[in-house]
Amino acid sequence: MPIDVARATAAEARSTELTWGHKDVQLYHLGIGAGVPATDADELRYTLESRLHVLPSFATVAGGGMAVAGGMAAPGIDVDLAAVLHGGQSVELHRPIPVSGRAVQQSRVAAVYDKGKAAVIVLRSDAADADGPLWTCDTQIYVRGEGGFGGERGPSVRLDPPRREPDRIVERTTRPDQALLYRLSGDWNPLHADPEFAKLAGFDRPILHGLCSYGIVLKAVVDTVLGGEVARVTSYATRFAGIFFPGETLRIRMWAEEGRVQVSATAVEREDAPVLTDTVIQHS
Repeated sequence: MPIDVARATAAEARSTELTWGHKDVQLYHLGIGAGVPATDADELRYTLESRLHVLPSFATVAGGGMAVAGGMAAPGIDVDLAAVLHGGQSVELHRPIPVSGRAVQQSRVAAVYDKGKAAVIVLRSDAADADGPLWTCDTQIYVRGEGGFGGERGPSVRLDPPRREPDRIVERTTRPDQALLYRLSGDWNPLHADPEFAKLAGFDRPILHGLCSYGIVLKAVVDTVLGGEVARVTSYATRFAGIFFPGETLRIRMWAEEGRVQVSATAVEREDAPVLTDTVIQHS
């Protein structure tokens, strides 16, 4: 069924109450590969409740990832889940995320773009607690076969890598069961767990969540460039350029500049096939 763009973008924002505690944060951190080595003092900031801080990308799953679920169920949106891929993600932090909290999130379809053979749905969510705004997320959902309706193509932002060698290159190897662990934070799309469903979607086996690689990359930058200080991150935006399989290794290249880090991430085992591109982390 075609997307009804006018109806989708005119619909009122959906309000959702979000609650989370230290166990949700710890599970998320484990889902993106934290805790290796298990007793490392720096890793304990992600895994031990008495030392816990919150990686900003946790905003994408707080309360079980209800922004995406609500957006895909918005009026005028009726698409085949097997045709859906995560195209891009941005998070703007208004202040550090508390270890436990309760917030209200307002989610709406901000735009629907026509990319010819596909549509891109932009879901925007704003979360605030009793002390004020916490974060704003934009989620770009790529829906194959839903384009060609004559709508706007939308912005096209491409970032060329700086013309110099990266300041840092790190590699992060994922577990074969990484997707099974990550999905416990709220993204239950069977594309990441069910081999038969993955085949229907055109993949020979389940793929890793784009938001899992998103978190892995942010943690790598925080740990190597920002001195482990999660509160320094003010925003983080990326485009998901290719698939990544559980068990593969991410090669993460970082170019540090004043107030920002530009990043690219590739799959080592597949000749540096692109995974994340057009990626920028802004920081204080």
